[in-house]
Amino acid sequence: MESKKRVGIWLRVSTEFQVESESPEHHEQRGRYYAAAKDWDVVEIYRLDAISGKSVMDHPETKRMLRDLHKGHIKALIFSKLARVARNTKELLEFSEIFRNEGGDLISLSENIDTSTPAGRLFYTMIAAMATWEREEIADRVAASVPIRAQMGKPLGGAASFGYKWEGKELVIDPKEAPVRKLMYEIFLKLKRKKATATELNTLGYRTRNGSKFTDTTVERLIRDSSAKGIRKANYTKSTGEGKKWVEKSEKDWVLTPCPAIVSEDLWNQCNSVLDAQHKKRNKPGPRAVHLLSGYLSCHCGAKMYVYHEAPNYACKKCKNKISASDIDEIFHSQLKSFLLTDTDMETYLQKSDSMIQERQSLLSSVQSEVGTLKKSLEKYINMRMNDDLTSERFKEFYLPIEERLGQLEKQIPELEAEIDFLRIQYLSSDTVLREAKDLYDRWLELPFEEKRAIVELITEQIVIGKEDINIKLSYLPHTPSFQQNPGNKQQNFRDSSKR
Repeated sequence: MESKKRVGIWLRVSTEFQVESESPEHHEQRGRYYAAAKDWDVVEIYRLDAISGKSVMDHPETKRMLRDLHKGHIKALIFSKLARVARNTKELLEFSEIFRNEGGDLISLSENIDTSTPAGRLFYTMIAAMATWEREEIADRVAASVPIRAQMGKPLGGAASFGYKWEGKELVIDPKEAPVRKLMYEIFLKLKRKKATATELNTLGYRTRNGSKFTDTTVERLIRDSSAKGIRKANYTKSTGEGKKWVEKSEKDWVLTPCPAIVSEDLWNQCNSVLDAQHKKRNKPGPRAVHLLSGYLSCHCGAKMYVYHEAPNYACKKCKNKISASDIDEIFHSQLKSFLLTDTDMETYLQKSDSMIQERQSLLSSVQSEVGTLKKSLEKYINMRMNDDLTSERFKEFYLPIEERLGQLEKQIPELEAEIDFLRIQYLSSDTVLREAKDLYDRWLELPFEEKRAIVELITEQIVIGKEDINIKLSYLPHTPSFQQNPGNKQQNFRDSSKR
């Protein structure tokens, strides 16, 4: 039986006043309701009361949370909004990078970000986009550190990066090199290997500025160079002595300036995320998948099934169970039609999701309005009692029923908020997958292998090959939204008449 995902809830308020008025208990309940909807286990609460968001990275609770993440004690962190994590943009980005490297998920309820979903993983770029604030802050801070070079009229940072050229004192795009620089990113995102990217560029006849062939080192250096996404970094390295290597300076000395972009920030971030992941593993990525469903087939006995040597069959070494690779590819293709929705189904589903969100939002507004009305009534009766306009008995008669109802309604608010959080995030995730899956079945045979493999990786969780049947379990496929149900997977069992 698959264990539930272990998550923590992060609570931070910046002053004692906020502790009282924002109610961390309210935010905790909202997080718990959301976790329950996802069928997750809340195992830790990280609470930072009356703590400024200027810097929280050194706080004991932050360190405890990061230790829990590193040990695998938690795999996700739920919080009400990004500003509750920290107000310091640099620390927000640092949190994002740590969680991405540790394979953990961040769930921001107010911003509808849940990186455990396909749409949520795309929204990692929303967090990274906040680097703009940090870049502007750094640019302002270090502008005064380079007055001498500015007065001399010299470009900061020396030679222009591949894809650019200097025209006077202005860095502009080189029309001959820029298309090659962009192609490099596109090839790398497809192949996910530096050496393979360099080989592909060389095979196509492209060369570096000095006429040399591209190497994996050159590919990494250019992919890492932020000028391609429109941010030129200068004054960031220094020599350790003649004949010795260059090292990076402290970030406070860097000069970041805007420049024309060759690729989108999203493409740059995706390529650099691949490099980050490969460096973290400290080994070369494994061989590219040759068979479409490699890594997803399991035998009924629990062992993984692979294609060994030249044999065109997935085989289990443990119990000798096997199935033809071409047969399971055909079966997978045939099942896509029943798993995916038609255009009409898609629009109906999304309309229904949107309608449910609006209904719950209306209910929440109604409850909040009623809470406000009841609080005013309580205040009125309290004033009347203080002025002796009501006896103690009459005061209790009026006050207690209202107080009881107010408590019931206030308890509903975080639950309704969590329900709306859940529905919005589920809606975004479903919309992403639905639109990617549009006409997928009809186009499947025409798609390049790499594109089909990418789709398999997006929607497939597991394929279990039994003695007489096959179980295909697909992840993140849409279903009728229901806050009470775990938004799990869609799976189908069928008799296997094609096994050999």
